[in-house]
Amino acid sequence: MTTTPRALDGVTVEIYDTTLRDGAQQEGMNLTVADKMKIAPLLDELGVGVIEGGWPGAIPKDTEFFALVDKELELAHADFAAFGSTRKPGSRAHDDVQVRALLDSAADVITLVAKSDIRHVERALRTSGEENLRMIADTVSYLVGEGRRVIVDAEHFFDGYRFDPGYALSAVETAFAAGASDVVLCDTNGGMLPDWVQEIVTAVRERNDGHLGMHAHNDSGCAVANSVAAVLAGARHVQGCINGYGERTGNADLLTVVANLELKLGATCLPQGKLAESMRIAHAISEITNIPAYGRQPYIGASAFAHKAGLHASAIKVDPDLYQHIDPTLVGNDMRMLVSEMAGRASVELKGRELGINLTGRPEVLGRVVDRVKSAEAEGYTFDAADASFALLLREELDGRRPTYFEVESWRAVVRVSEQTGHDGESDAVVKLHAGGRRFARTGEGNGPVNALDHALRFALREVYPEINEFDLVDYRVRLLDTSYGTDAVTRVLIQTTDGEHVWSTVGVGPNILEASYEALVDALVFGLMHKGVEPR
Repeated sequence: MTTTPRALDGVTVEIYDTTLRDGAQQEGMNLTVADKMKIAPLLDELGVGVIEGGWPGAIPKDTEFFALVDKELELAHADFAAFGSTRKPGSRAHDDVQVRALLDSAADVITLVAKSDIRHVERALRTSGEENLRMIADTVSYLVGEGRRVIVDAEHFFDGYRFDPGYALSAVETAFAAGASDVVLCDTNGGMLPDWVQEIVTAVRERNDGHLGMHAHNDSGCAVANSVAAVLAGARHVQGCINGYGERTGNADLLTVVANLELKLGATCLPQGKLAESMRIAHAISEITNIPAYGRQPYIGASAFAHKAGLHASAIKVDPDLYQHIDPTLVGNDMRMLVSEMAGRASVELKGRELGINLTGRPEVLGRVVDRVKSAEAEGYTFDAADASFALLLREELDGRRPTYFEVESWRAVVRVSEQTGHDGESDAVVKLHAGGRRFARTGEGNGPVNALDHALRFALREVYPEINEFDLVDYRVRLLDTSYGTDAVTRVLIQTTDGEHVWSTVGVGPNILEASYEALVDALVFGLMHKGVEPR
């Protein structure tokens, strides 16, 4: 059997990550030195070629970071790059304090931002086009002479080329002539379209055979497509950020670019096998940045291979590739079936298989589950985000009941408010239940009634089921349904719980937040015990 050649078979593309510098300019992101020290090894583990660490000399935090990198970090794959600018107009490179700071960083690679749009040269730098070219040549040759690899980021290149192609090209040619290893064409304003990028990169390639790169921003929604277009036109170096971080609408999402280049076009971007680490590493970095992972992110989002419609499920049951553009395991992801009012029997059967429950040959059970799901979702439940509650529903239909670990006799939760200060006082909850042949009545205090109720449930159960001490509530979301009814609206609560290894989600629906929360909390405890293989006591 022959394989159709792909456009970039045999082509190697260097991957340059700028998460720690350009990505950190995202609104709401504030990376500490400690954060950068945690992220850098993850990027190296992914196998990127260059990690841009920041701007030493201009930003004190970045100067500190590079000092720590030199002492404490040993990377297996990547080189560190220090970012900075060309010398100032009318000076000399070896006298420029910030140029000297780049050398002092001890980085093996120095990336210089250089103006390539004559309008920016004259209006922002307030110098002549000729002096700007001398600034590029002087700075590059000086740093190369000091033994550094120098990459030049030609800022605003595409806009500059469309305004004055001659000057934009002269900036590129000057950088190569001075010894730059790569000149990166930057769509700094992010407004280019793929056809424009391919046309311009092709024109630059016709003028020189130097190593070109691409740096795309996403203001037109085309950063990934523009990066791929540049490589197809001859660029062999791509810059971007993990998870598409960056100011305004972000930089090119580096992992989407890499997946497209490797899986669709045949290029080599990361060491063999590293692409399969994409999802794990991207999500680990999102934990450090404290920016939640985007579920609909291409390739590595939690929803990237999640199927909801019953029609899809019927086809997937025959062949998963019928509704998936790649094997999700290639990027460390997996297929998921979502169960909702759209679900048919195939969806339920596949979801059961995913949860380790075999429903093959059980049409009567499948029919009952489908009916229950549709009825429950009409009442406000959602199971596509609450796998654990759905697993319990399946058990009820298979076994006639869910595992009975405890029986709650009654519960209440109280909030006390100080009339004098107006501040919330303590919240407490009382739970009375039967477990292990004994009756327990326990009180819990917490930061609000839901937290107090959670504590009271755990306090009442831990003597019989000490395993729940490993459970932690990690996410809590509330949504009001039928909001036209105001305070009488139905409330839905979604809870995520973890035991340190696995995370599971449960749902509760009720006429108020406490009843909905109680249902989701009980489901979380029951599923957690069942998942750990604990037998009722």
